[in-house]
Amino acid sequence: MESGPDSLFVTLLLLLHSSHSESERFEVLGPTDTILAVAGDDIILPCYLKPNISAEDMTVDWLNLDFKDGRVYRYQNRKIIREDQIPSYIGRTSLFEEELWRGNTSLKLSRVQGTDEGHYKCFIKAKSWDHDLIIQVLVKAVGSKPVVSIEGHREGGMGLLCESEGWHPEPELVWLNSKGVHLFAGPPEIHRDFKGFYTVKQHVIVQETDTNRFTCRVQQSQINEKMETEVHLPSELFDTTPLRMAFIVLCCLGAAGDSHVNTGDSLFFLSAGVIIDELKLQPVNLMTLPIPVAG
Repeated sequence: MESGPDSLFVTLLLLLHSSHSESERFEVLGPTDTILAVAGDDIILPCYLKPNISAEDMTVDWLNLDFKDGRVYRYQNRKIIREDQIPSYIGRTSLFEEELWRGNTSLKLSRVQGTDEGHYKCFIKAKSWDHDLIIQVLVKAVGSKPVVSIEGHREGGMGLLCESEGWHPEPELVWLNSKGVHLFAGPPEIHRDFKGFYTVKQHVIVQETDTNRFTCRVQQSQINEKMETEVHLPSELFDTTPLRMAFIVLCCLGAAGDSHVNTGDSLFFLSAGVIIDELKLQPVNLMTLPIPVAG
């Protein structure tokens, strides 16, 4: 076995390489529990190195694995790389760059929106070593108080429409009578906007009851939240005779004040939080109606 200068040099190189590789070994640590984020808030996704070595010369990648091309943020060669970033994250993500020297690679995510929900990977790469961590984020958004519109007479009763927006995750809408019994309604219409928030609406036809009170409830069981609106329909609304409908028009005009807009056979007005929307009225000539005379 050779023991000359060349052999000693090779041995020193191997020792230096081994020492350097060992010094680069690290773990990526962070929370094991799911992070629940409230829509509109700023959140921090914790991620750090153990031991607390500097990450300033490493590559820090944050990915949302629920996206096909899921780059949320990249730091490399001591600068931010903006190419291939998911467009919805532009301007809303940052690292604590002043903390990189001690291994803090946490991500700050501002103005949380519905599309931010998913599984995030914090991936750290040094020259000869890499490690990663997966964090799950759930987004919670409680939507608006349901708005109930009276659509007018329909076959079988009075048509109502309920609508609520700004929910996450996707909510459920139900109609109830005054006893809390579910009413049979049409299929819900659900729309998701570009920020990932849901709008839900549903039509129902109700018949006259002893109370004429009906409730629209929008609920989300995963986040244990609900919003509801109760409406009371005057019995006169269920009467379609011309004289009764003329009475409704006059009452509506008096109650609505400046809030009403009369558009021919449609009447729009707000009263006690309920929107009567496009109430289809039969053509009535008020001048031909009998006027009671005091005797």
